[in-house]
Amino acid sequence: MSIQWFEALLIAATSVGSAAIALIVASLVTQRMQARRPARSTLPELEPAVFLFDDHQLVDATGPARALLETAPAGATDWARLTAVLAPRFEGFCERMQSLGRIGRIEMTSRSDAGDLRLCAEEVEGLARITLFDRDAEGSGALVDGLSLRALEDELDLTRRVLDDLPALAWREDAGGAVTWANRSYVLRAEALDKDGIGITWPLPQLFPDLEAEATGQRISLAGAQDKALWFEGYSHPLGEGRIRYAMPADALVRAERSLRDFIQTLSKTFADLPIGLAVFDRRRQLQLFNPALAELTMLPPDFLLGRPTLHAFLDRLRETRMVPEPRDYTGWRQHMADLEKAAASGFHSETWTLPRGQTYRVTGRPHPDGAVAFLFEDITSEVAVMRRFRAELELGQAVLDRLDEAIAIFGSTDELVMSNAAYDRLWRTDAESGLGRTTFAAALLGWRQLSGPDSFWQQVQDRRARTAPRTETAGVLCLAGGQHLACCLTPLPGGATMARFTPLPATASETEVAPPAGDLSAEVASLPDPPVPPPIEVARAAR
Repeated sequence: MSIQWFEALLIAATSVGSAAIALIVASLVTQRMQARRPARSTLPELEPAVFLFDDHQLVDATGPARALLETAPAGATDWARLTAVLAPRFEGFCERMQSLGRIGRIEMTSRSDAGDLRLCAEEVEGLARITLFDRDAEGSGALVDGLSLRALEDELDLTRRVLDDLPALAWREDAGGAVTWANRSYVLRAEALDKDGIGITWPLPQLFPDLEAEATGQRISLAGAQDKALWFEGYSHPLGEGRIRYAMPADALVRAERSLRDFIQTLSKTFADLPIGLAVFDRRRQLQLFNPALAELTMLPPDFLLGRPTLHAFLDRLRETRMVPEPRDYTGWRQHMADLEKAAASGFHSETWTLPRGQTYRVTGRPHPDGAVAFLFEDITSEVAVMRRFRAELELGQAVLDRLDEAIAIFGSTDELVMSNAAYDRLWRTDAESGLGRTTFAAALLGWRQLSGPDSFWQQVQDRRARTAPRTETAGVLCLAGGQHLACCLTPLPGGATMARFTPLPATASETEVAPPAGDLSAEVASLPDPPVPPPIEVARAAR
């Protein structure tokens, strides 16, 4: 009995031990298998962006889809807003979506520069279901906190406001030249808004097809109201496979350039008719502007002047053609030309050139803004000839007067002494060289009275000169301090001048026996022609 119980206990213990061992082995196997099994992903599953449209009306959308619409530009309908987001990213989006009802299913992949996006559009019971997948975000576990998202949205809103308020036109083109994005200025200029003026009609037209790929300030135009051209300056910069472009308004600049061009043309036409040669050199002393008279006066070929020579080359060419005064030596002439340039650049400068060919030029230099200098070449050969002839006639007339025994002095309309002869200088002890233009009639009358003594005749002359009535001839007899008697006659001349004549009388004649030498000559003087205008005082002195 006891042996049987022992055997039974032994069998039971053996079974329990086997079961325990089996449990241990199973536990180890299970742990080993769990260790080999990959851990279950704890990354959140991203919900796709799904849109359900009935024509242009949004029927339903997932959370990511509604969030995407909230960041889309303003539009008249939800479909217009979605189109503004997807059309720049998927090539031919608008055209292909129009064929969805006929095809039933459309799949598209985004452009390479728009990320790894995939779009699937299906027709479901007359509705359009659009699913948007972002394969770059799938399985990445990228999460954005609320503060970061708000900061990004604020920055995006600010960027949109800045670009929409930008007065310049800005747009983006893909590799094929299609417009994939544009700011509000471009949209308004392209008239791409819908009837309500809120949404944008896609695709956007290309306003500047002629803009170069590497444009930097390229002048481009656009037809405006009443066929009036609108001008812009275009710029282009590469951005991915496409380009970002700008068109800056340049109407004011074009108007200023046109006004400047018209002004220059007007000046050129005016200068072309001037007989004075004009040469304008810039701050680098390079010829920038000249007129035809310059080529005629300097005898320089027009092709040489059109080559914009420097001032030194211009003067050297004048020296070669003997159109400058004959210099004594080249070094001295060079120094003189350098002094001429400095004088013209610092202020007004003028000098006379007597050329070897017998011509006489007046060369005038004037400074211009920004360091430029202008030279005027004027042919004064005829003027100098007239002046020389007039001076010769004046010298001849002075020689004739000096041969007369009668003392003669002529006072101009301003009562200044303009001419006298040698007999007058000897009689009244004056110097014609120092008296011309300086001695007045009042001063001469005072000298006459001092050398002739008191006489009522001088008071009569002074009273008649003070009257405003028509002038008449005044005559009388004077007695000098030495006892010599003179016949004096003051005769008015045309132009307000007055001629004084003093004629010596014989010593035996008495004052009562002598009649005035000239009598009343008013009628005769009035019939005389006007004398020539007297030359400047310097010329008269030179003639003396």
